[in-house]
Amino acid sequence: MIKIIKKELQLHNEVSLKMEQLSSSIESIAKLAIESIETNGKVILFGNGGSASDAQHIAAELVGRYKTTRKGLAAIALTTDTSALTAISNDFGYENIFKRQLEALLNENDLVIGISTSGNSANVINALEYAKNHGAKVVGFSGAQGGKMNKYCDFNLVVPSNDTPRIQEMHILVGHIICNMIDLNFSD
Repeated sequence: MIKIIKKELQLHNEVSLKMEQLSSSIESIAKLAIESIETNGKVILFGNGGSASDAQHIAAELVGRYKTTRKGLAAIALTTDTSALTAISNDFGYENIFKRQLEALLNENDLVIGISTSGNSANVINALEYAKNHGAKVVGFSGAQGGKMNKYCDFNLVVPSNDTPRIQEMHILVGHIICNMIDLNFSD
């Protein structure tokens, strides 16, 4: 077991070190989030499975707090309303669960963040395309080569890995880095 633990930590560290090359993209995404919040927009996040959890986690850090006490900031994860998710999935298809919510909630000052380790989740792609076509700033968190998300994102943060657990670990790390920069900007 110790051998497996050490190998997992080594793999995590290898990908983490590669993330430094994405520093300017992370900074740009943080600036988009800050600009959105300063112009009465909100940060809207979504994804499937572990990515849904990441969306909820990041939204909670913004509405609540990350490290510093500051006012609550406008953020929402489209993965939390089970009634909406099941009704939309039943009536409009699973591929439209996030797009349909954006039809109801999206404003042009909003920042939309779609999370997909492959970059190819149909429901994420459909929502990103909708957001892009309706004037919102669009960000992706993906992995591998970025997949179809590349086409619809102002910035697609592509984790340099094909390993889903490593990609997910970097997504939450980047989310925390962005939350830290947002905290510093809005601290009292």
